[in-house]
Amino acid sequence: MSDVSPQSFTFVARLRSFRFAAKGIVTMLQSQHNAWLHALGTVVALTAAAIFHLNRMEWCVIVLAIVAVWVAEALNTAVEYVTDIASPGFHTIAGKAKDVAAGGVLIAALGAAIVGIIVFGPHALIWFQQ
Repeated sequence: MSDVSPQSFTFVARLRSFRFAAKGIVTMLQSQHNAWLHALGTVVALTAAAIFHLNRMEWCVIVLAIVAVWVAEALNTAVEYVTDIASPGFHTIAGKAKDVAAGGVLIAALGAAIVGIIVFGPHALIWFQQ
């Protein structure tokens, strides 16, 4: 049995945890150029959702697609940082790890784009026909 006792649940510890998470989001935005593209895409999607007066289910689908892209980007960023620590010099396998993580972001972004076409397409057709 370990001598380390689990940290007790405290409100202050939870606040600290949120602060660390927010710091991670800021780090991602400061270090990843693609995160700015995701931010632009998020603003465009949410603006379009408001303009087209999406119903509750459509909003949920759009929000889930946006969240999937941001989670993928965050995990990709974490993989890049950890890989850089583990392999400061070039290593083929480290490069593959980064490529796979980036591929995950691409999959999420393509999926979000498809969701956007499915959800916004009919609204856009109606809007342009007016």
